[in-house]
Amino acid sequence: MKNVTSFAIGVLVAAAASAGGAELLLPRSTPEAQGVSSAALLDLVRALDEQIEGMHSLMIVRHGNVIAEGWWKPYASQHNHVLYSLSKSFTSTAVGFAVAEEKLSVDDLVADFFPEDTPPDMNANLKAMRVRDLLAMVTGHQDEPPLAPDTISAKSFLAQPVPHLPGTHFKYNTAATFMQSAIVQQVTGQTVLDYLRPRLFEPLGIERPVWDTNSQGITLGGYGLRVRTEDIAKFGQLYLQKGAWQGRQLLPAEWIDMATARQVSNGSDPSSDWNQGYGFQFWRCRHRAFRGDGAFGQYCVVMPEQDSVVAITSGARNMQAVLNILWDKLLPAFAANEIPEDAAAYGQLREKLATLEVTPAPGAPSSPLAAAVLNRRYVFPANDQTISNLSLNSTDDGTRVTLTMERGGKSMCFPAGFRQWQPGRAPFSGGQLAQFPDEPVAATFAWAADDTAVIKVCAYETPFHLTFTLKFSGDTVTLDSEANVAFGPTRQQTLVGNAQSE
Repeated sequence: MKNVTSFAIGVLVAAAASAGGAELLLPRSTPEAQGVSSAALLDLVRALDEQIEGMHSLMIVRHGNVIAEGWWKPYASQHNHVLYSLSKSFTSTAVGFAVAEEKLSVDDLVADFFPEDTPPDMNANLKAMRVRDLLAMVTGHQDEPPLAPDTISAKSFLAQPVPHLPGTHFKYNTAATFMQSAIVQQVTGQTVLDYLRPRLFEPLGIERPVWDTNSQGITLGGYGLRVRTEDIAKFGQLYLQKGAWQGRQLLPAEWIDMATARQVSNGSDPSSDWNQGYGFQFWRCRHRAFRGDGAFGQYCVVMPEQDSVVAITSGARNMQAVLNILWDKLLPAFAANEIPEDAAAYGQLREKLATLEVTPAPGAPSSPLAAAVLNRRYVFPANDQTISNLSLNSTDDGTRVTLTMERGGKSMCFPAGFRQWQPGRAPFSGGQLAQFPDEPVAATFAWAADDTAVIKVCAYETPFHLTFTLKFSGDTVTLDSEANVAFGPTRQQTLVGNAQSE
């Protein structure tokens, strides 16, 4: 799109160099100094903590200052978090940079970028698809193309039938975001991750972004990015500031306006934040806000009228409920000007934010049956979960335990403390699009009954918690496992194993 202001690459790289790759924290402030009530923020945090199971982090920014921040232990400020579809907003930002540098136009035809991957019988709708259709999720597809990392590609996307005229039919389409990533890589010779480093990540002090690729080494685009909560907040602040950052215009304001405007209608329910219109990989919200979001409640909410940004990570089953609490509790807390300090409420807010925690495994620290069942190996018949055996081990009379399982031929070890999150690393499975071969985890355990041990595991860079319930009876163990959220069933089929003979 040639009418967007062009920025020389050298200027962008110089901006990154001036940052030196150093961490750039947002300034901190009391809420009242930025016109927000600490008491109202405390009410908001309590509501999220009590009503939303699976909250992981919250950061609220007003007038460019962080006024509230908290992490639910074992989640912490220094850890990245999987963003899922919030990644899409970062990918469209890469397209914005490429447009500003005149490497492509939003009116370019998609098929022209991949002549070797187009089907021989390409229909008129596919031929008519443009980059802007990818950005606005109006590619003309009825069914979403394959999106798993081992199957997604330009070829698989272009092979999918396009029954609708592009621009006329909204269809949420993760593969369309992958195509944006593939196009950026095609025209720049860099993955979206590498392309964004000097243009976005380094200037904003986003130090350790991680982004998965497909089998061809192309950044997935539509998901797979991991950054920290403050990185999400800084990204939202960049958009709130119309692409300006510390005196430099990193991204054209014209692009920000287009990306966050209502480019297409996507529903008519006034109570739904998924029916307010869609931009270029950003959702329009109620209350004239906009956001990027990802599965299970990864949020970057930008409220221009309130000059505020909210970053949230979570493993929430009801994403609308999170936003409802935000609108109900936060919006009334904003005042136009600075308000008197409230030391008592601010102290309570700080204490609440500092003591947030994912609910640990419920129960008692010990059981009279512990000695009889600990350090025994239980074997399972063949099953769909591919769990072949497990043991619950302890070397300190059960104060801490380690759940060891063999699944799919791989050993998984989960150290767990009673109401103390014990760190570890293990392969971790949360279902489709949630297969993690080596993930940092933390776990707690408790005895829910004399014969029942519960181990709760958080993969604390992801939305996922797994709860394993082991019920012992003589030489058998019954295993139930349940996830807080999943792309599919959250509860697995019950398995029964037998103690292995000594």
